[in-house]
Amino acid sequence: MFSHIDPALYESQLTEKQHKMTELFSSLTTTSFEVFSSQPLNYRQRAEFRVWHEGEDLFYIMFNQETKQKYRVDTFPVASTLINILMTALLENIRNNELLRRKLFQVDFLTTLSGEAVISLLYHKQLDDQWLSQCRQLKEKLSKICPIDFIGRARKQKLIVDKDYVSETLTVNQKQYVYQQIENGFTQPNAGVNEKMLTWAQNATQNKGGDLVELYCGNGNFSIALAENFDRVLGTEISKTSVKSAQKNIADNQLSNVEIIRMSSEEFSQAMNGEKSFRRLADLDLTTYSYETVLVDPPRAGLDPDSVELVSRFNTIIYISCNPETLVDNLQQLTKTHNIEKMALFDQFPYTHHIETGVILTRK
Repeated sequence: MFSHIDPALYESQLTEKQHKMTELFSSLTTTSFEVFSSQPLNYRQRAEFRVWHEGEDLFYIMFNQETKQKYRVDTFPVASTLINILMTALLENIRNNELLRRKLFQVDFLTTLSGEAVISLLYHKQLDDQWLSQCRQLKEKLSKICPIDFIGRARKQKLIVDKDYVSETLTVNQKQYVYQQIENGFTQPNAGVNEKMLTWAQNATQNKGGDLVELYCGNGNFSIALAENFDRVLGTEISKTSVKSAQKNIADNQLSNVEIIRMSSEEFSQAMNGEKSFRRLADLDLTTYSYETVLVDPPRAGLDPDSVELVSRFNTIIYISCNPETLVDNLQQLTKTHNIEKMALFDQFPYTHHIETGVILTRK
């Protein structure tokens, strides 16, 4: 369990990951990995805990996914210092508050490097105006620690006190970018390593020119940091929430060369081929784009065969992967048309078997 991690073992676990990756990719390339380490502790900006009620007491628990055994969690050393402070402060303030504690079964924390927080309280009961009033008082107390907001969730119910997002500031090559990060929306949990990923991608595409297409662009994490290296950036994303955040992030970073459209990679492929027209693209002429570079950051399942075919049409492919096994499968196809130029290992998830990888391929 995370509660028993030993930062003295950090370097050895990272070396083990390097060996694993070198072995896994040995049949595809001899290119060596650039390795980007994490802070050994307090690196996660988000965490979720179940809440266990025992008589008058309540505390956080986590489950061992294999054995289903539950563990009491009083501190969480992999989470940000701010999450650890808020974990304690929250329980101290709701333990004796019947309205806020009753039927509370989960707490989710989202924090930022810039010191903001949003806490989601999940209940097995409906929430009313009384709950809202008590939650506002709770917010007032915990606002002495940091700028903070709350969300109350119950079946078919979401109450917001006073917003459901944080504003993160990430530094890439000494330049600051701001990102709205929505509660329940996807964001990279290890913000320090995310900064390293963005810096690596920005450096690798310096003065690239032409246009960048990003599939699975989320809230614009990569699109926004890479925009200065390209003439235009076109991002696609299926989640309405993420697209809305991406639009706000484009405006907040004062970018005029980035467009985000809500569509799947399959739909984008159809539109790019002229096979199908979409009302969402009424203001965009896809034929005017120079399809030089594509960036993909797919889910753990990797790219489906149609998406592999789509990205193989671009001269340069930037592939960010959270699953080395599916990455290897995809690269077996992509290396038929492209050469692997650069590889990077980003230790987003220390002390776990999860590995984040960056690959840059160029057409043969």
